Amino acid sequence: MKKTWIIIGGILLFIVILISTLFGRYNLLVTKNESVKTAWSQVDVQLQRRFDLIPNLVETVKGFAKQERDVFIQVTEARSKVGQASAIPDKIAANNQLTGALSRLLLVVERYPELKSNQNFIQLQDELAGTENRIAVARRRYNEEVKEYNQSIRQVPNNIIASMFNFQPAAYYEIPPEAKATPKVSF
Repeated sequence: MKKTWIIIGGILLFIVILISTLFGRYNLLVTKNESVKTAWSQVDVQLQRRFDLIPNLVETVKGFAKQERDVFIQVTEARSKVGQASAIPDKIAANNQLTGALSRLLLVVERYPELKSNQNFIQLQDELAGTENRIAVARRRYNEEVKEYNQSIRQVPNNIIASMFNFQPAAYYEIPPEAKATPKVSF
């Protein structure tokens, strides 16, 4: 009889350990998933800051460079796409397009020395540069969280729990190759 109770106790202990391990792994995945969401929200805050700053920058440049209409249209269209994007991959793609349009806008600025000395433009350019730096830092942190989360859902035994509870890999914030190209400035 004692042997039976020992076996039952051992089985119950094994089940308790198994369930607590399952809960612990599940909670770990939830925590990492929330870290990814938090990191994305920081990227999103900086992208929104840039989104809000762009109309002021465009209007300032427009006053000096009236004939550069195509660049303003590209920036405005790219900004509009950012405003319409809702899913993280869509936001990433729209912001990459906006980054390219902003690069072209800053190339236009190089053609207008009087604009580069305008105090309003200098202030806006500094704000934009600061925002771009914040975006880069937030994007790096987001990608680090995505890496940790994606690794976690692929590791054993987390992959079993992740598939049971439908944890999906998160998308990295990647810059397209054309955005990595150095803009050419000519005078």
